[in-house]
Amino acid sequence: MDTIINNERALEIVRNFSKSKVLVIGDMMVDQFIWGKVSRISPEAPVPVVEVTAETLLFGGCANVLNNIFSIGGKVTVTGIIGSDDMGRWLIRECRRMGIDTKGFIVEQDRPTIVKTRVIAHHQQVVRFDRENKKPISTDNLRMMQDYIETQKDSVGAIVVSDYNKGMITKKLINGIKEVIIDKDIVLCVDPKQNDFSFYKGCDVITPNHHEAERALGTEFESYDDILRGGEKLLKKYLFKAVLITRGEEGMTLFESNGDVTNIPTVAKEVFDVTGAGDTVIGVFSLCLAAGASFREAAALANHAAGIVVGKVGTATVTGEELKKVL
Repeated sequence: MDTIINNERALEIVRNFSKSKVLVIGDMMVDQFIWGKVSRISPEAPVPVVEVTAETLLFGGCANVLNNIFSIGGKVTVTGIIGSDDMGRWLIRECRRMGIDTKGFIVEQDRPTIVKTRVIAHHQQVVRFDRENKKPISTDNLRMMQDYIETQKDSVGAIVVSDYNKGMITKKLINGIKEVIIDKDIVLCVDPKQNDFSFYKGCDVITPNHHEAERALGTEFESYDDILRGGEKLLKKYLFKAVLITRGEEGMTLFESNGDVTNIPTVAKEVFDVTGAGDTVIGVFSLCLAAGASFREAAALANHAAGIVVGKVGTATVTGEELKKVL
């Protein structure tokens, strides 16, 4: 397969997926796609009139991380906030249909379920509108989430904090998670959106893309040496055990607290759509860690999964069979 991990070991980790469980915590979203065609301009304003032909609902935000873990064959559970609305009920219904525990869903009356609606005509995005409320979560809901994490701590091997900066992930929540799992062998992984990484200080793993890493450091990566310095700085400053910087067509670079730096070249044959690729990386990476992989092995497998997902259109996922096929 590659120099980091041989096929036999890779398949052994994939076989362990069905016995490994990840808890996903974060901003629950629905990705709504409205498909149509344009044949005229509106007489009311200079805008296209879209004749709607179809509508699709997909898991978004941390629900897409959950979907990636589920579709690749892992056990997964989730806690997050939804609204008391149709989209929130749709998320619950879909999770139940998949056999995923929904006790971690917290319904907040005056906050809508986050929905990103994309109107697409002739394969072009015409407009996107977002329904969301970014206020921080209430103390009661924070307590309910911590209570739910408490019920899961004996059965999970990894926790993913999927932060989309919609008000749900706070320092208080992250400190609460760390308190609950302090004496457990659970890897705490973060997919960041805050520019201030002190939010995530002391978590085990963080997986920023190169833009997020640049913003956290307040600098631009103009060369590979800049990336090396940046990754080392993030590791030391925020006490992470590993930093995985995803670099688009350049692949990924993994920094570990023991001083190892591993470059993982991209394996994507063709790139059609990078939507949700970060969700695939954190989902598969955390599941591999829960299944007993080292940081390097988990990064190599997550890289292969991302290579499959960017070859698909829309917020896509990878199945265990697809991953086995590329291995």
